Order: sequence, then C-alpha cells, then structure tokens
Amino acid sequence: MPPSASLKPTVLGLAEDLATGRTSSRALIEAALARIADPSGEGGRSFVRVYEDSARAAADAQDRLRQAGYVASPLAGLPVSIKDLFDVAGEPTLAGSKALDDQPPAMCDAPVIARLRAAGAILIGRTNMTEFAFSGVGINPHYGTPGNPFDRRLIPGGSSSGAAVSVGDAQAVVAIGSDTGGSVRIPAALCGIVGFKPTQYRIPRDGVIPLSTTLDSIGPLANSVACCAIADAVMAGEPATAPATMPVAGLRLGVLQGFVLDGLAPEVGRAFAGACAALSRAGARVTDLPLAELNEIPAINAAGGFAPIEAFAWHQKLLERRGAEYDPRVRTRIERAGGMSAAEYVNLCAARADLIARIAPRTAPFDALLMPTVAITAPPIAAFAQDDDYRRLNAAILRNPSVINFLDRCAVTLPIQPAGTPPVGLTVIGEHGADRRLLGIARGIEAALAAREQLSGEEN
Repeated sequence: MPPSASLKPTVLGLAEDLATGRTSSRALIEAALARIADPSGEGGRSFVRVYEDSARAAADAQDRLRQAGYVASPLAGLPVSIKDLFDVAGEPTLAGSKALDDQPPAMCDAPVIARLRAAGAILIGRTNMTEFAFSGVGINPHYGTPGNPFDRRLIPGGSSSGAAVSVGDAQAVVAIGSDTGGSVRIPAALCGIVGFKPTQYRIPRDGVIPLSTTLDSIGPLANSVACCAIADAVMAGEPATAPATMPVAGLRLGVLQGFVLDGLAPEVGRAFAGACAALSRAGARVTDLPLAELNEIPAINAAGGFAPIEAFAWHQKLLERRGAEYDPRVRTRIERAGGMSAAEYVNLCAARADLIARIAPRTAPFDALLMPTVAITAPPIAAFAQDDDYRRLNAAILRNPSVINFLDRCAVTLPIQPAGTPPVGLTVIGEHGADRRLLGIARGIEAALAAREQLSGEEN
C-alpha cells in the first residue's frame, strides 16, 4: 500500500535522516526493493527492470562516502527511478516496447543519468511507460499497466506511468520522466504527487529516445516541489538546491480562461475553485486571464501537430521492420502522420513561433498562471477497452497539459484534492526560462495549500 500523506518521503527529509544517522542508504534501498518485490503491490508492473545488485552496491558505497565526510548532494544515497527511455551504459533502451529488443546496448549513460550518478543518486530501476511515450493514459500491452496508488482499478496516467506509481508507492523518492504533452504532469496529477516540466532547453535530451524533438522535455516526479527542484537542478548541471519559498501574499496569479476550463469533471472544478479561493485568502491577487490566443492551438494542430510527424520520422524504418510488434494504438497514431507535407510542417513551426511571441506580453504582468492539470480524474483501466473511448479519453487527458509544451513554458502540478478523494492537480505555469523562479513560487503555493489542509483537519 502507498504511504499516507503524512508519511510520504521527501528528499530533504531523508537527507536529514541520513545526515543524523537515523537511517542508512542501504536501509532505504532495501526498503524500496522490498516494496518493488512485494507480490501484493505494483512493482512488477511499475518497473520493467530492477537494479537490485547495483543499487545495493551503490548504497553501500554512498554510506562509506558519507562516513568519510563526502556527500555529493541531497540526492546522495536515495532511490531514484528512471523512465525506460534513458540510455544506461551496457543496456538496451526499449522505451516500453518489444520492437527495440534487437538493438545494441547503449555505449554510455545519457547525460541526465550521468549527472544523477555524480550526485550520488541510487538508480533503483527502469520504470514502465506507454510504448514510445505516445499517450497520456499509461496503458502498456507489453509489460502490463500499473494501477493508480489511489485505486488500483484506475489508470496511472502516462506516458510516465511507472514513474508516478514508483513515487506513489514509495518505491523511489524521485522518478525521472519525460514530458511531450504532459507525460510527467498527467501521471503526477492523476496519482496525487508533484511533477515538474522545465523549459525544454534546460535539461539535455541526448541519449533519450525521442517522441517529438520540438516538444520533449525531461522532468522529475516526487512528493514535494523541493524534491523536484533538487532533481531538476542536478539534471540541469546546477548546484543541487531548491529555490527559497516565495510567499503567496502579493503574488499576481492569472487564472487561464477558455477551453482549459471547459468540460471539467465536477470534482476537478470544485478542487480547482477551492485552491484558487485558498490562495486568494492567503493574500495572492488571483484574477481571471482571458487568453483568446489559446483557442488558436487546436486549429494550428489540425494537421496533426508536432508529435506524430516527428515520431514518424524517427520510427519509419523501425515500423517497416517490426511494426507488427507495436501497440496498435501507438502505431496508428504514428503512421497517420505520414501524409503530412513539408509545407504543412513549416507552417506549423511558424504558427507556433508566432503564437508564443503574441502570448508572451499578455502573461508578463503575472507572477504565474493557474489552470487544472487534467480536466478529469483518472478513469478506470476498463474504460479504455474500445478504441473510440481510448481516443476520446486520451484527448481529454492531454488537452490542458499539452498547452504548456506547445508554448515551451515551465509548469508544476500540485495535488489539491480533499483527503480521501480522487487525485486532482493544480498547474502553476511560469514564463519561458523562468524555471527556478516558478519553483520558488510553487513552493509558496504548496505551503499555502498545505496550511489550508492543516486548518481544515484541525477544524474537523
């Protein structure tokens, strides 16, 4: 079973436990491995490969280094999971597929992996994902679908499905995922944890199997904004710290209007309205921001958007050779883009650049923008049995978060659901390149919402 909210492990909390000798890295790794191996849990579906021996050896090494006074970062000695599309030296990179199992192993670690190792993080295993990261649902017909920590009958969200479950089930303290249209933030929101999508250029994508070279970003999932901020800094090659918490009082927060608020599930609408009201009571200046320009995005993407055509370019030869082994739902989406013309692609690039330039001055007066992360809560896995339902629900899940990738902004999703109810995420959006400032703002919002929950609990 996943831990209760009050017991969820954080990077800073466990780093303090290690520093004071209350625990050891070996003990943390053994506990994580035990949860992964628990036959009553989701480890067999949340992970496609577990690094039992190397994780134990690395934990022992970190414990010895700590005893000698060497601590590389707050991540040192902590279990971190990685999505199954990052190169790890000596291993094949499968991206949740069977079609790459005849490829040679990676010659070296992806830069992200190398930086995590240098920071002392213990790689606990590779996490399951939607095949080739091409869906927001999280279903994988090859390796199984991990059940949502809130209710195992529900989807975890995707494409970083196993990443979110690994954190929600305390199999890892931080999970590293990728985000092309919400693939970090969707599973984080649907599983009730924090997820961060950086501005794309911030973290190198070398050694990572791509979905869309235009939209792909690398981001962390964890139990707090500070956890995500520390992991983000490590992957960006910066000092492994979290930015100071920015007080909510006086923040200018714009609530996006338009299609991002259309068709919200009642529980999502209530949780979002409650979070906005709580931030207003805490002193933030929360105002509606009609941003009609956002309504142009569906029309701009009418020919298919970036992900299908850029994926088709990467997959074309592999599809010819082993396409029969793809998830049919993934294969269909990729192959459908084969008819896009070069002119359509060039026009798509130009329209995106124009939209970004026009929106920037509209949002500049605000410290951050707010919207619901996903318009609905996690549906049951069984609801996706029919292709039409799969397409409809996948589109509903991807709609809001994909806006951030299209605009190349940074965004954090925070859990805002009342206790005991299905997870709901609040997205806090920053300006292009203002990642560390956004993380400081998100820490303040996180603290304000936590204070609201504490007050509510005391009143009950």
